[in-house]
Amino acid sequence: MIALKPAVRVHRRVAEIGREGWEACTSNAEYASNPFIGYDFIDSLELSGCAVAQTGWAPHHLAVEDEAGKVAAVMPLYLKSHSQGEYVFDHSWADAYQRAGGRYYPKLQCAAPFSPVTGPRMMVRADVDPVIAKRTLLGGAVSLCERLEASSVHVTFPSKADWDFLGGEGLLQRQDQQYHWHNNGYETFDDFLGALSSNRRKTIRRERRDAQAGLEIVGLTGKDLTEEAWDAFYQFYEDTGARKWGRPYLNRPFFSMMGERMADQVLLIMAKRDGRYIAGALNLLGGDCIYGRNWGAVEDVPFLHFELCYYQAIEHAIRIGLPRVEAGAQGQHKIARGYLPAPVYSAHFIADPALREPVRRYLDQERAAVQNEMDWLAEEYSPFKAGG
Repeated sequence: MIALKPAVRVHRRVAEIGREGWEACTSNAEYASNPFIGYDFIDSLELSGCAVAQTGWAPHHLAVEDEAGKVAAVMPLYLKSHSQGEYVFDHSWADAYQRAGGRYYPKLQCAAPFSPVTGPRMMVRADVDPVIAKRTLLGGAVSLCERLEASSVHVTFPSKADWDFLGGEGLLQRQDQQYHWHNNGYETFDDFLGALSSNRRKTIRRERRDAQAGLEIVGLTGKDLTEEAWDAFYQFYEDTGARKWGRPYLNRPFFSMMGERMADQVLLIMAKRDGRYIAGALNLLGGDCIYGRNWGAVEDVPFLHFELCYYQAIEHAIRIGLPRVEAGAQGQHKIARGYLPAPVYSAHFIADPALREPVRRYLDQERAAVQNEMDWLAEEYSPFKAGG
């Protein structure tokens, strides 16, 4: 294996690492299928002003070099002044610590910003020992935490392999759940419906019929991603984001950049009435998954959210042979649409033992409760036929 320099470099832009260095690590076959850790996704967030210091996402990306000075491992890392856009909720930890006289912010966040999507968080070049490289990155993150007088380092939505590794290195482990659809060899949407109970089949057919009435549904990718479509989608996104969070995380330039640089990895499912876009759902395409991200509408059409976000994604996954659809955070209503509970993870280094120990005890109880709830939901509410 290639020898590494012990020093870890901190970069205030992914562009400082550069496409060649970043992709030398992310093109490793273990990581290449995930668009959210790709150079273009992260660089577009920074260039557009979404993930920057002014929004509370100050890049502090880590890179490890080999003895020849080539980038050998990278970690996307941000200095955060709040806990927004993370989808792993630590607000109660911050409140408790601050009431006790501590200072929770700033903190360091290893993440794909604004994206509750599981993926690698410590990417290592294929010819480099992954354990040594990941320990070097983690050590660099902890050292940076101490140097910046940050309260903590949080690794959110890591792969199960990274989560296990981080737990073995002493980080606190947290588990939550999402709802994912799995392609059990279906050749058509009707094949999928055939695996469901009779009542669920009838309900989904009715929902789709009502949602599609009078509408044209189109899937846009590649060269079909026009600025007109992005203008319409951003209107939907901005309205939904304002109602959910008060201020949408992503701005209009980001969507154009993503459309220019990642066009073949974008699937924009849009609904038209009389030639006018009225609703849309944004998905990113990975090597083994469709990732549902954002949705919005300017008309209230019954079941259209389910149609654009869930059923159309399933149809597309079946058509192109992808094994999985991840439809984003939260939402037990997804179970009835064929999306079953799946675990998601985070890992946490908390510098102050006065906060670390209470959080450790809480997480030990929370993990067991989350797993019990997942098992119960899958057993009691699965829409699939018994034994399916």
